[in-house]
Amino acid sequence: MSGLLRKVGNALASPAARLKRAEAMIAAADRDAAFPLLTPLAQAGNERAEFLVGRAYLEGGGVPKSAREGAYWLERSAEHGNKEAPALIAALYLQGVIGPTASRTADAGDIASRRPAAALFSAQEPGKPDFENAVIWARKAAATGAPDGQALLGYILTAGPEALRDLDEADRLYKLSAEAECPQGYLGYGLALLRKDDPSLHDEAIKWMRLAAATGLATGFYLLGAMTEQGQGTPADLAAAGELYREAAMRGLRAAQARYGLFLLDGRGGTKKDPQEGESWLRRAALQGDIDAAALVGDLYSRGGDLPPNFAEAGMWYRRAAEGGHRAAARALGLMNLNGNGIPKDHEEAARWFRISAEGGDTTSRYDLAALALQREAAPEEAQRTREWFEKEANGGDLVGAYNYGICLAEGVGVARDDAQALIWLRRAAASVVNAQYWYGRMLVEGRGAAADPVEGRIWIGKAAEAGMLDALVAFAELLVNGSGGDKDHPKALTYFERAAKGGHVGAMFAMGAMLGGGHDVPWDRVAAQGWFRMAAERGHAYAMTMLGRYLARGLAGDTNLDEARFWFTQAVQLGLAEAQGDLAALAAPAEPVAAGQPAA
Repeated sequence: MSGLLRKVGNALASPAARLKRAEAMIAAADRDAAFPLLTPLAQAGNERAEFLVGRAYLEGGGVPKSAREGAYWLERSAEHGNKEAPALIAALYLQGVIGPTASRTADAGDIASRRPAAALFSAQEPGKPDFENAVIWARKAAATGAPDGQALLGYILTAGPEALRDLDEADRLYKLSAEAECPQGYLGYGLALLRKDDPSLHDEAIKWMRLAAATGLATGFYLLGAMTEQGQGTPADLAAAGELYREAAMRGLRAAQARYGLFLLDGRGGTKKDPQEGESWLRRAALQGDIDAAALVGDLYSRGGDLPPNFAEAGMWYRRAAEGGHRAAARALGLMNLNGNGIPKDHEEAARWFRISAEGGDTTSRYDLAALALQREAAPEEAQRTREWFEKEANGGDLVGAYNYGICLAEGVGVARDDAQALIWLRRAAASVVNAQYWYGRMLVEGRGAAADPVEGRIWIGKAAEAGMLDALVAFAELLVNGSGGDKDHPKALTYFERAAKGGHVGAMFAMGAMLGGGHDVPWDRVAAQGWFRMAAERGHAYAMTMLGRYLARGLAGDTNLDEARFWFTQAVQLGLAEAQGDLAALAAPAEPVAAGQPAA
């Protein structure tokens, strides 16, 4: 009997028994107890124990997490013949968890806890991949016939660096993996069929996508949803697409979270409209790194609508998106800093975000930055960068760039002022750029960069005015009033001032009042003049405020209103117009009547 007991004890103490017991503990979620049993077996070279120890380090099962330690044991396991290890090592390299660029604190647990290839088709944000090492291990995995390894190698041959790509071989590997019932193989082969851009293959692609989704693969649900939404290989069905996106979103796929959030925001395809729930899903996607979702959340809070506006919240999400490279969000953040929406005004910070947006390709932001630079409200380095952009465009033959570079030279933005060079570039741009025509003509009239030539300058300003440029309309009208560069023509000047005033030019509104008020070679009309002065005053024009006050104080257009006159004089004084002080003081004295037909002061 004792001999029998001794044999049973020896059997329980054998490596096979200890390995079996450790695996049972792992299955029962008692990994802390399993690790001490596995360690001596792994140190003795047991390939299965080495694999489990490697996973334990990756997952933090009974030992602190360590991607490097995990990779070490997985490599040992692979060298000793374990067929699961190569695919997992390849996946770790592809995720950037191990390799030259991996962080010492990288968390590989989510990768190791799934089948190796699953990481590439999951919701996890990949790190910087190490394709050189990944392809070595993926080839080893595929050579064993492991379906996961075949899917991994197919992925690398499809999405890796150009030198590694081999789409035909990738398609073959995906098909082998799919036929071996690997979820990632289903998905990869479905994508391979779609990539051929052959509508006759869409039905088969849908079949493989459905198989991928049936295994619970988030990306399978998502891509099936996209095909269902677009009607590729299956009838278009927005309601069904929304449900597929929801399934993928519930599994943590950020692209699906963003898409499902949009469905909820719009009530798309019969999905019940729920802006708050939609915002919640977009927020989740944004927190996973989806910069488009973050920008959209910013839009929701900045514009209001179904959700109450909250500029501070909008700014936080715009910043997250902008820091991730979203150029529209960077511009939105710049505008918030420029206008003080929800945050203090900070023109230098606005310029910084406009520059980031412009560097991302947003041309409007480039002009926003240039405007701040012209107003001396951007940091010197931003002004210099702006000038460098425009100079490069100008030298490349871009006429808009030539105009902008000319303005930089004329105004000393990011470069020493140089009127002569500015005039050269503005003349070049004036061939087709309306703003350049105005600036070129203006510099000729003023004698900047060359001898004054009001005749030629008037011609160029007139061209820009005919094109409808507001500043040019006003400038050309002033030349007609003064007779600079040609004959005086007050009636014609009035038509140009009116065009500019109706276009919203406040100075032109004041000029209309001044011309119709008398003293010019046009019929006077004080009622109309008072109306134009009021329009300009309401838009902040200090002189128009003073003139409106005078009309109201003296009854020049008919009625007298001393209280309103006092209000407008006070407004003008607060804007710094000293002469309005005298008008304000004169209200206490009786006004002298103005004879009919005489111009107003």
